[in-house]
Amino acid sequence: MNATKTNEVTRTEPWWRFPLLWMVLAGPAVVVVASFVTLWLAMRSPDPVIAEDYYRQGIEINKTLADKKLMPALTGRNHAATPADDVPAPKR
Repeated sequence: MNATKTNEVTRTEPWWRFPLLWMVLAGPAVVVVASFVTLWLAMRSPDPVIAEDYYRQGIEINKTLADKKLMPALTGRNHAATPADDVPAPKR
């Protein structure tokens, strides 16, 4: 039996010299920076204040749009039986 000993040398470098460590730390660091950017954007441009009677205004808008929305159906219904050319009077 020949037992071989492997002389493995362990690296004793500082922690910041390992590239995998920087890959692991980069993810949370990017998220922290992005959260501060989001906070800055939210504070810089707040949402506008809506009107007190926004519901009534929405109902009024829907009433005016309902007529315009049905217009293609009414036009199609009214002209479905209308011939494209004038029909000549029947000959007797």
